[in-house]
Amino acid sequence: MNTFTYVGTIDAFRSAMHDAGITPPDVIHADGKLHRFHIAGDKAGTLNGAYVLHSNGHPAGYFEDFKQGMKVTWKMEGNRAQFSEVEKAQIVAANLQRQKELEDKHRKAAEKARYIWRNAPPAITHPYLTRKQIQPHVAKINKYGALTIPLYNAQLELVNLQFIDVDGNKRFLSGGQKKSCFCWLGSPTETLLIAEGFATAASLHENKGLQTFVAFDAGNLEAVAKIIRSKLPDAQIIIAGDNDESGVGQKAASAAARAVGGKFIIPKEVGMDWNDALTQGVCDGQ
Repeated sequence: MNTFTYVGTIDAFRSAMHDAGITPPDVIHADGKLHRFHIAGDKAGTLNGAYVLHSNGHPAGYFEDFKQGMKVTWKMEGNRAQFSEVEKAQIVAANLQRQKELEDKHRKAAEKARYIWRNAPPAITHPYLTRKQIQPHVAKINKYGALTIPLYNAQLELVNLQFIDVDGNKRFLSGGQKKSCFCWLGSPTETLLIAEGFATAASLHENKGLQTFVAFDAGNLEAVAKIIRSKLPDAQIIIAGDNDESGVGQKAASAAARAVGGKFIIPKEVGMDWNDALTQGVCDGQ
């Protein structure tokens, strides 16, 4: 019987990433959780890589490059994992420690987000709003002049903020929760939309008059859609995805729609999101 250790699992997973042309992160966690990471060569601060690695039983997982639209599934060659009692205890302890550290980071970021939000005035005008031809809606302006968008968790608690500078560069609070977080524009409607970014959501809301949710990226569409479905079981949910050249937006929108029994729409032209389509008069989709 072929057996393998925890360290061997990590090394084999790392090698698979190298073989696929992705430089893996310095530390890989085999805890069955989703981890985002920076891919060498991409713009600084971006987290276009992601992976999930399970170490129990028969180690398996996947890794992906959102920018390239590449996703690779992986499993360990062999029959079963053979971990010593010491390794098992280390895995449990490490998982608990990482979870504690993550919760602490989320808590501190949420406290900071609420302080900034309380003290930020509503946005009236901003170069980004002008360029995207949208209204400010829920946005505020922070002390550095960045457009500031709230992120709420499933309990509707403010836990993070997105900042958009005059050049359209976007960032979130360090350590803040993003997965499964969202904000919304408008009052409840029987049919609602879920879009990736704030500008896209604003354009759709202004054009269609429907309540529109912001998921903040393609990878978060399904998680947000499931939360909205749990809160609004009778609503008709339409996922408004981007028409990415890589296919990432289309795949994410389709998966999110299937997960909640909804529909999805994509701008007709490749390379467009719904802000592009609506502001340029290309209003049809597929």
